[in-house]
Amino acid sequence: MSKEKYKLHPISAVINFVKVLKDMIIPFVVVIAVNGFGGSKDSGDWSSYIMYGIYGIILIFLLVSGIIKWKRFRYWFEEEELRIEYGLFVKKKRYIPFERIQSLNYTEGILHRPFGLVKVKVETAGGGATKEADAELTAITKAQADQIKREMLQAKNKLPIELDDSDEPVVVQQPVKEEKRAVFKMSRKDLFVLASTSGGVGVFFSGVAVFASQFSNVIPYEAIYDEIVVFIRFGALIVALAIFVVLLIAWIVSVVLTFINYYEFTITVEDEEIIITRGLLEKKKITIPLSRIQGIRVVENPLRQVMGYATVIVDSAGGSLAEKDEKIRLLPLIKKAKITPILQEIFPDLSFNPVLTKIPRKSRKFFYRLDYVWMIPVSAAVSYFFYPFGLFSLLLFPLSYVLGVWQQKTAGYFLNERQLVIQYRLFSKVMVWMEKRRIQSMTERTTLFQKRANVSSIITTIKSGVTGDSTTIPHIEKSDAEMLLNWYEPHRRVSIEKEQPLD
Repeated sequence: MSKEKYKLHPISAVINFVKVLKDMIIPFVVVIAVNGFGGSKDSGDWSSYIMYGIYGIILIFLLVSGIIKWKRFRYWFEEEELRIEYGLFVKKKRYIPFERIQSLNYTEGILHRPFGLVKVKVETAGGGATKEADAELTAITKAQADQIKREMLQAKNKLPIELDDSDEPVVVQQPVKEEKRAVFKMSRKDLFVLASTSGGVGVFFSGVAVFASQFSNVIPYEAIYDEIVVFIRFGALIVALAIFVVLLIAWIVSVVLTFINYYEFTITVEDEEIIITRGLLEKKKITIPLSRIQGIRVVENPLRQVMGYATVIVDSAGGSLAEKDEKIRLLPLIKKAKITPILQEIFPDLSFNPVLTKIPRKSRKFFYRLDYVWMIPVSAAVSYFFYPFGLFSLLLFPLSYVLGVWQQKTAGYFLNERQLVIQYRLFSKVMVWMEKRRIQSMTERTTLFQKRANVSSIITTIKSGVTGDSTTIPHIEKSDAEMLLNWYEPHRRVSIEKEQPLD
């Protein structure tokens, strides 16, 4: 491998500056606002000029630190490792063996595209102990990014080495076999449905609330409250119209943001890797090795279930704590009828046509009875102190019963020699596929009340992100729970159930 040291593109200095500035912008604005935007501007008062001078010095310092970070950053390839050197006062080196690299994720931001650059995040199997990726190359050319991938593939494939006329070892540049095939591309219609049902309205108002909390000392809440009181006096119709306009604006904002994030969402499969590309302003390319995928989830919230849509999520092992996609949306939104052919093409060894063993009817009471423990005193107190309107709290009991029946009828499991499928519902219906070899642990839990009914719950855990994710098969027959534990034990075999298409 070449020991030549490579630098990042100079635009990295600007990107580092913008990144730090973005993290500091809210506290920076708060400090300026609290100090009266620079203090008094009376004649002879130099405090305002001093404050503005301090702000200018801080901005210059941030820009200089970005330049220094770019100047001191180097990376190169040596002894089948990606080696990185950085730091000003304390020089740091990081060596990452190529065989440990699980994925290379690419991002093309607004500052990258004009120069044909990408940001590369390097993720390893043992990564995730910190909040950052194992390595991040802020801005390099696409050719350099391809070079990193070639070096990684050469190291992993152990390509043969020959001697040339000068007796120097030369790596034989054998072509790497790539089978690239497009699997899925989200249509504009599905993208619009995703944006409309994504729950982004709540995120919008949460963001507004967080932003407003930063200016709690500046915002005149009393004056705003007085204005709202005056506004309410105009009548219910005007208030309802105003609320509708606010919700409409929030919905439009959420649709636009979702459209920007998932624009041109495409899935391709290449070299035993799933490659997801998406984004309008910032184009992201996420690479997921098939070997890292621990589980597959099909999620249907009630609204999308009525419309015949679902979301497919994969649980991926590894990843950093800061990575939001440890549960990656493989298919953000898709017609349920189209799911099986796509998943079968990506995961040919799994069966996606299970016949579920349902939860027994005698277990129905376990789905709602525990809720009555807290609902009875709460409902009694509310009914007493807020009589007669408090009596509406009694509706919690039939609603809890209906939800429990709904959950019991949805829950079930399917088992064959190599995989376990679990279906359950809180509000959204979830179906989980797990290979036996991916399950980290399986636990049987039996409470005193379950023991009397001769039922148990099975808890399975798979790796997800840097920790794990548990899924429960609730209140199944005791004999079925023991059968599942026997199936999970090494060298055990169970009869393969018949199969039929998903409902």
